[in-house]
Amino acid sequence: MIPETLETLIAATDGQRETEWENRRVLLINAEWGELAISLQGAQVLHYRPAGDARGWLWVTPTPQALPGAIRGGIPLCWPWFADESPDGKGPMHGPARTAEWRVEAVDPDISGHGVEIHLSPVESLHDELTPSAVVHANERQLSVELFTRHTGSTPVKLTGALHTYFAVADTHRCRVEGLSGARYLDKLERFAEKEQQGELGIRGALDRIYQSNRPVILDDGERRLQITKQGSDSTVVWHPGSELPGDTPAEAGQRFLCVEAACTRVDPVWLVPDGQHLLATTIVKEVTQP
Repeated sequence: MIPETLETLIAATDGQRETEWENRRVLLINAEWGELAISLQGAQVLHYRPAGDARGWLWVTPTPQALPGAIRGGIPLCWPWFADESPDGKGPMHGPARTAEWRVEAVDPDISGHGVEIHLSPVESLHDELTPSAVVHANERQLSVELFTRHTGSTPVKLTGALHTYFAVADTHRCRVEGLSGARYLDKLERFAEKEQQGELGIRGALDRIYQSNRPVILDDGERRLQITKQGSDSTVVWHPGSELPGDTPAEAGQRFLCVEAACTRVDPVWLVPDGQHLLATTIVKEVTQP
């Protein structure tokens, strides 16, 4: 579920090309194995549809903000902090990586032979001591995003962040997130009250929770089931704004997405020492029902 203007550009792509959409450079791929779109503002995956699927797996608002604002949807990179947790309390929401300009370093064949591996890095430095890079893997079966952080400075640094995935769903209220039963979570809508998930998670209204879990989960929207696994993360964030939609999201699109995020948050921050590295990754695969 992406804007028609972006869908038109992808349909007109044969193979791979860079072009412009909403005044942003985008990398588009339309191949036998499927479709992929990445915005170079934020190294943000906007669209992925494997061959044979009727609709894409990711949602993007039909009314994105103008630059320098961020695009709501796809998989924003939140780095080097999550939400409003900048060290001085004054940094941009979710950190500078999501609105910075990135460059494509390489587009290589995926290890499967039927897909791509795309390497990206920021055009300018985003931190005095930390250096990020990203790798996107896509093929006919799955999509994965890897966010690497290298410590190139001289003092320990606290790091949080997220792969803020907006999944396209048939109807938010029909969704279930399986795999979090019994997990403790912080409820951000109730001043970070700590609770325990009872049974599988259904979506009934506004939701903003940090689950203390590194387990795989299944997102079931009644039409398909996606398995979401991750690395380097002990927080799973589940978010939907309910009826109080952000200004860049029209009412008719409000029930067509749900965010399930691999994250490092206030409950599991990473302390990187000089020369240290951290990998935050998420992999999405459609669960195939056996006959």
